[in-house]
Amino acid sequence: MQQEKNIIEIKNKKAEYLYYLVDDYTAGIVLTGTEIKSIRDGKANLADAYCVFIGNELFVRQMHISEYRFGTWLNHPAKRDRKLLLTRRELKKLQNKIKERGYTIIPTLLYIDPRGYAKLSISLARGKKFFDKRETIKAKDSRRDMERQLSR
Repeated sequence: MQQEKNIIEIKNKKAEYLYYLVDDYTAGIVLTGTEIKSIRDGKANLADAYCVFIGNELFVRQMHISEYRFGTWLNHPAKRDRKLLLTRRELKKLQNKIKERGYTIIPTLLYIDPRGYAKLSISLARGKKFFDKRETIKAKDSRRDMERQLSR
């Protein structure tokens, strides 16, 4: 008998509203034991997270992973910098794009792959202006209205 694994996908819902997502990458993430257990419980938040280069390495900052409830003095700090694992070519490409004005790297999705590893989907993003955000809301509302009319 096969056991069904719980599918863990933690999304950054504000990302598409605040940014134009230009390019997507999938990165591994360096975690401690209590962090991966908290992620498997679904206790993570990407809302305020962003990525920065420190030296030639990429780190994610402000990603909140709650302390593991059964952890003792070995528990991790909730908002520490976590290293992302990408190829050297991808890191160079991202580093060159970040030097341009208006670009940033934001995490969009945290998930557990079929082999059991935590992966972070990151996007190269460009910030939206206020009027662009209003257009996004209008498009979302019109899409919702069309779906309601089709379901009737």
